[in-house]
Amino acid sequence: MIDHLVVTVLAEDRPGIVERVAQTVSAHSGNWMESSMNRLAGKFAGILLVEVATQNSPQLQKALAALTEQGITIGIENSTPRHEQHKIALCIDIIANDRPGIVNEIAALLSSNNVNLESLETYCASAPMSAGIMFHAQAHMQLPLALSQSTLMRLLESLSDDLMVEVVDI
Repeated sequence: MIDHLVVTVLAEDRPGIVERVAQTVSAHSGNWMESSMNRLAGKFAGILLVEVATQNSPQLQKALAALTEQGITIGIENSTPRHEQHKIALCIDIIANDRPGIVNEIAALLSSNNVNLESLETYCASAPMSAGIMFHAQAHMQLPLALSQSTLMRLLESLSDDLMVEVVDI
């Protein structure tokens, strides 16, 4: 049997963090399936999915937890991958004037329409030719069959007059 482990990684940013985690996974015959990792405010933060034979899972989990001694905080959750059927995959870009609460507004709208947010990347940057700050987001999501792409776009754009939504090919 195969265990699926969702592993979170947090540490002060420095070279070698990914290598230490990867070496640990490899040393216990784990398979690094997918990940998302970033540097945020001087911290390294990551999440990854590891497949490992059930008999090797306890040793891998213990070895990953031991990375705390090297200043790498690890969280581990067992998971069962689910493959969603009958949903519409969609990727969108959102641009708007930045303001407090914009992520909450977008997330609440998606949640209230039963949209599963699979990934969200956000950043703020100066607006070209103005002193304003622009909020940028790219979101990958699964729409329920009852919600059309055009309806979702209208709902998002109704959040504010300056919010623009564009569908990205996936």
